[in-house]
Amino acid sequence: MKFKFKDLFEIYSKPGYFGSLAGMVAVVICAWWMLQPKIPKLTVYCAHDSVYAQEILEAFQEETGIKMDIRFDTEATKSLGLVEMILSEGDQPSCDVFWNNEVLGTMRLQGAGMLDPYVSPHQERIPRQFKDPNGFWTGFAARLRVFIVNPDVLPAELSAIEKRLEDPDLQEVTIAKPLYGTTRTHYSALWHAWGGEALKQWHESLFARGINEVSGNAVTRAMVAEGVCDLGFTDTDDYFVAKERKQNVAMVPARLPSGEVICIPNTVCLIKQSDRPDEARRLIDFLLSAETEVRLANSRALQLPLGPVDTDKLPKEVQDLLPLTKEGVDLTTLRDAAKECLDWLKELYVNG
Repeated sequence: MKFKFKDLFEIYSKPGYFGSLAGMVAVVICAWWMLQPKIPKLTVYCAHDSVYAQEILEAFQEETGIKMDIRFDTEATKSLGLVEMILSEGDQPSCDVFWNNEVLGTMRLQGAGMLDPYVSPHQERIPRQFKDPNGFWTGFAARLRVFIVNPDVLPAELSAIEKRLEDPDLQEVTIAKPLYGTTRTHYSALWHAWGGEALKQWHESLFARGINEVSGNAVTRAMVAEGVCDLGFTDTDDYFVAKERKQNVAMVPARLPSGEVICIPNTVCLIKQSDRPDEARRLIDFLLSAETEVRLANSRALQLPLGPVDTDKLPKEVQDLLPLTKEGVDLTTLRDAAKECLDWLKELYVNG
């Protein structure tokens, strides 16, 4: 039986209940509140480490009053898991804004027609190679792909690292599973530079010689920092964690045959058919601001601003690496290579 407001009135106006004007007012207020439409929160999927991203998102919420539901992902499946989730939601997305910690998954969503373009007022400050020309996604606050070494065993020099990777025994070299995260970006850049067959042969050679495959870059960093391995493939943010802990490590930027480095930004995009597009755009503007890039540069991740900022506000470690962002490969050229590489990696790791 459907409950009606007049039933509430009759019940609460009887002796023994409220039986007063104040009681009836309370009933009216309660009924009014129950009839109000529920305003959905802004739903944000975030692949950046929660320990760094939470503070940024809380600052946005405090500044704007916009409430958010935030979904983070795990270290092992970071970015890929959230991308797959958005794809599975199809034309009824739960997500409004996707803060990815890399770019390839974001481009995959663009190719699947899951994004709406939005050219933020702050997009102009981001260099061309780190954003979609039509505004479907924009990069900010990057990290570099690097080799991390134990300098007591291996010199922190690219020539020494390249020679080490030619050794017949790679049991003391470590790499994260390339199906996920920035290792997949590294593989995709090499696929684009070398071609697919050469990349496959290189991968097979690494594993035939016993390279240690681990679940993520943090494990790679730990294995080198703790002396288990002498060389690993990782990113600057994990390297800086080891340095903060005063562990004995050094790093060298990974370079492509062209000499370019692999500079991997965070990316942000507006999901198609967002329930709260205005609020979503405000969050995108916030993330692409110079202030957010400075915040991320001063976090433990020490991420590199891509747009102009006051460099006096940056830690010395970030200032020293900042010129390398100008040498970054044009990520917008990697879309086809990334798709082909991912198809191969899925066949290898999921269906193989």
